[in-house]
Amino acid sequence: MSLISALAGLLLLALTIASILRTLVVPRGLYSALTDRLWRVVRQCLRIAAAPFGSYRAQDRAQAWLAPLMLVGMLFWWLIELLAAFTLLMHASSGLSWGVSVREAGSSLFTLGFASGDRLRLSALDFLAAASGPLVIALQIAYLPTLYGSYNRREVEVTLLQSRAGEPAWGPELLARQSLVDTETALPQLYRDWERLAAELGESHSNYPVLLSFRSPQPYRSWIVGLIAVMDAAAIQLAVSPHSAPPEARLVLRAGFTALRDIARVIRIPFDPDPEPDGPIRISYAEFDAAVAMIIASGYRVERPTILAWPHFHGWRVNYEAIAYELARRADAVPALWTGPRDFAVTPIPPRRPADRRPGVTL
Repeated sequence: MSLISALAGLLLLALTIASILRTLVVPRGLYSALTDRLWRVVRQCLRIAAAPFGSYRAQDRAQAWLAPLMLVGMLFWWLIELLAAFTLLMHASSGLSWGVSVREAGSSLFTLGFASGDRLRLSALDFLAAASGPLVIALQIAYLPTLYGSYNRREVEVTLLQSRAGEPAWGPELLARQSLVDTETALPQLYRDWERLAAELGESHSNYPVLLSFRSPQPYRSWIVGLIAVMDAAAIQLAVSPHSAPPEARLVLRAGFTALRDIARVIRIPFDPDPEPDGPIRISYAEFDAAVAMIIASGYRVERPTILAWPHFHGWRVNYEAIAYELARRADAVPALWTGPRDFAVTPIPPRRPADRRPGVTL
């Protein structure tokens, strides 16, 4: 029985240390079963809590607690696993009863104490347990600045996008607004900024998947909705204006779907790495035609008829639509136009365009 306890304790200790290292230390996108299970359980509980209110805002308020609860849940679970592992090891090595073994392991792990008259001297196991608790807590504390640094850089760009693409963001609205205020020359810089952000998202959100659960401070903003909007705008521009579209449009599209695929590999979203240009997408030609008509009405000049532009837009969007929709669904992101369905009943929300309040303009 002691041998079985020792082997079980060693196995549990090894699995716990591996989980801690792959989540907090290893600088590579590795799948974490703990993060995935915690996300599923906590997200479902929050969704159930918000369901009676029946609105997106209620879901948003509830899901704002998802990331903090996951961080606390990971720390709590690791400490419980360490407690169980050291209890098994102390029971096997000292011959103590289960109750005393739990007390000894907890005393060493949580209070750095070695209290008990049941043993005459300490062992290396006591010191290992005493070091494990503070070490895990210290790693978790050191983990937070990395998370919030990436989060803040992400949200700055998402906030800047609000005045350009509406709230919630939508790709056609991005192009329409630039035409309305005659700032189309600013699009290349926007694409460059989001190309860099996409690269950072692919690196940070695959290394630290818990970032996917951090929501924007405002309910109608979302990093994944913003990324879809910028990529859609670039794809539309390349489709309808191939000669005047800046080269940055191609670069942001490539960076965007590369980042999405990096994230998808880590959290195990299946995808086709080389889809056919005419593969299925959920956006219909009628929706695309209506969006292009709205852009043209705002003053945007096109070089190609909509019917001829559609296959080109389709060929770009097939590279990222499926992953983007799944990430938007998992993140319970604001249900913006062209961002796919959600797990709760909601109608897609169009962007809100501010009224033209120039002197002499009739509203």
